[in-house]
Amino acid sequence: MIKSLHTKSINIELKLSNMETSNWLWPSFSLLLFVFLALKFLATPKRKLPPSPLFALPVIGHLHLFRQPLHRTFHGLSKKLGPIFSLRLGSRLVVVVSSPTVAEECFTKNDIVLANRPRFISGKYFGYNFTSLVDASYGEHWRNLRRLTTLEIFSSNRLNMFQSIRQDEIKLLLLKIYRKSQSESARVELRTVFSELSFNIMMRMIAGKRYFGDQDDENDEEGKQFRMIIYEVFNLSGSGNYLEEYEWLLRWIDYYKGSMKNMARVAERMDAFMQGLIDECRRSDGNNNNNTMIDHLLSLQQSQPEYYSDAIIKGIIMVMLFAGTDTSALTIEWAMSALLNHPDKLDKARAEIDNLVENDRLINESDLSKIPYLQHIIFETLRLFPVAPMLIPHESSCDCEIGGYDIPRDTILLVNAWAIHRDPMVWNDPTSFKPERFEVAEVALAKLLPFGMGRRSCPGTSLAQRVVGLALGSLIQCFEWRRIDGTLVDLREGEGLTMPKSVALEAKCKARDILYKVLFQAA
Repeated sequence: MIKSLHTKSINIELKLSNMETSNWLWPSFSLLLFVFLALKFLATPKRKLPPSPLFALPVIGHLHLFRQPLHRTFHGLSKKLGPIFSLRLGSRLVVVVSSPTVAEECFTKNDIVLANRPRFISGKYFGYNFTSLVDASYGEHWRNLRRLTTLEIFSSNRLNMFQSIRQDEIKLLLLKIYRKSQSESARVELRTVFSELSFNIMMRMIAGKRYFGDQDDENDEEGKQFRMIIYEVFNLSGSGNYLEEYEWLLRWIDYYKGSMKNMARVAERMDAFMQGLIDECRRSDGNNNNNTMIDHLLSLQQSQPEYYSDAIIKGIIMVMLFAGTDTSALTIEWAMSALLNHPDKLDKARAEIDNLVENDRLINESDLSKIPYLQHIIFETLRLFPVAPMLIPHESSCDCEIGGYDIPRDTILLVNAWAIHRDPMVWNDPTSFKPERFEVAEVALAKLLPFGMGRRSCPGTSLAQRVVGLALGSLIQCFEWRRIDGTLVDLREGEGLTMPKSVALEAKCKARDILYKVLFQAA
């Protein structure tokens, strides 16, 4: 009995002691935790982030503000927030730049820091698991690809080898338009013929094959199928998939429109097409004299098989086809649309061409440097209607400073080229089509960003300029053009990654004497 009471007394004393300990331990612990967090907060440098819209929703952040077309949405936000602002998109911080001065700072002072690409879902499926030139992270692999494309694929010597292909396809384009213009309606739908032109040029350079206009139903059908793949890739990459791109959790449940399943399906078809091109060139065993791009890449594969795998070659082909077909065709369509609305400028360009060649031959690529007004028309088209209105996204590899603001590591950078090209602080009367502005203000060329800036700018700029210049100049030289019913051509842009026209261009045309003299008499 006494022993039991003694034990109870000890237990009571221990409980009292524990209570006294807890009474001072937990407040002390809370105080230490508060001090630790306060010191950590004070020790962490305060970042001055670019201004941001006020209302960000849980999980999705500012995604609710997105409206198509994005370049106009971001332009509207820049008017309120300034030339550089930030958005919280899902779990990612995104900085949008709409100023030529800030853009220049990005790609000069911070060019290496911003040379990475975000690992978007599209890069996994369409960029061969982030190994293509467009989607690869900045590093040794990307530098090897860049060196290859610059020295081996888009070099002047290599492009000159294919000059006859481009000239031949332009002649076939002129004949096709002439035949279409002879119908009763005499309305020529130009978007399709421009698309087929650019696709045929690229395919003949890459694989030595024509897909449209060869009277080969099998080739024609195959070309249509791949053109549809290109359309689907641009559509899946450029619109409507923001939730998965910026919020990793939703990638796991494929929540929004099942886009990843669609990407996987389209990527499988794309890969089969690319592999078919490689296998066909491999089976030819050099019978085409190694003149195509694929032949050249396969010769590199023989010397360095560990690096130039089929996957790497397919990634290179994919970039060439996707970057070199839709973009060139749309630029020609936009240029013709603007010229039809400004017939005085069309006449001025034609007079310049006629003065150079004197109506006895078609212009060629060597003439382009001697036709400055035609070049100014192309510059003005790229300014007003850039086919990449939002440049391909960049990502910061470490902390940096842009425009006086702190930019944390892994921030996504978007450059609004469309807004920069219409900046009234840089361009006089920026919304008007005035090719003459480049006659007196060539310094403004530094403010043109249709092909990007810095080390990740487009390596195919020279090829694009040759194709667009030769095609546009030939159309002006060989036809008299006029609008349908005299009404102005609709210049509204549609939705899409490459800013197509909302309404496909239709026009009336009449062949000029040069077309009969050079093409028909020669035949």
